[in-house]
Amino acid sequence: MKEILYGVAYYYEYMPYERLEEDARMMQECGINMVRICESTWGYHERQDGEFHFDYVQRILDVMHKHGIKVIVGTPTYAIPTWLARKHPEILAVRKEGRARYGSRQNMDISHPVYRFYAGRMIRKLMEQTHWHPAVIGFQVDNETKHYDTAGQPEQ
Repeated sequence: MKEILYGVAYYYEYMPYERLEEDARMMQECGINMVRICESTWGYHERQDGEFHFDYVQRILDVMHKHGIKVIVGTPTYAIPTWLARKHPEILAVRKEGRARYGSRQNMDISHPVYRFYAGRMIRKLMEQTHWHPAVIGFQVDNETKHYDTAGQPEQ
């Protein structure tokens, strides 16, 4: 290893106004050389079933690269989009107190085949859009993967 990576999670999607360039400049000034992006933002990337939006991801990659900041692309699949919960409520985790309700993160059954289909599609689309960029040094498979308190039986 030639350098120690010193990084942060960067949530551009949550910013109230445009400040990408300023954020990258400030990160560079304080020695941050790596960021993780795209985590828990599935609904931002796929606003409707099969309609993918990655324009801002390319902008983030370009700006971070310009400032010498490496990027790990996170998979956004631990927060399902509204359209998916409406279309397939059966993917919501069944817990001791009953089926999870939509509205929080980590409310789905990660073993459900319908969830796995849509999550896999989202991950593949995101990787197709980002794997070639020189700023990308890796991919985070998921964040906080666990059973999400599910007590239900896996669907067959």
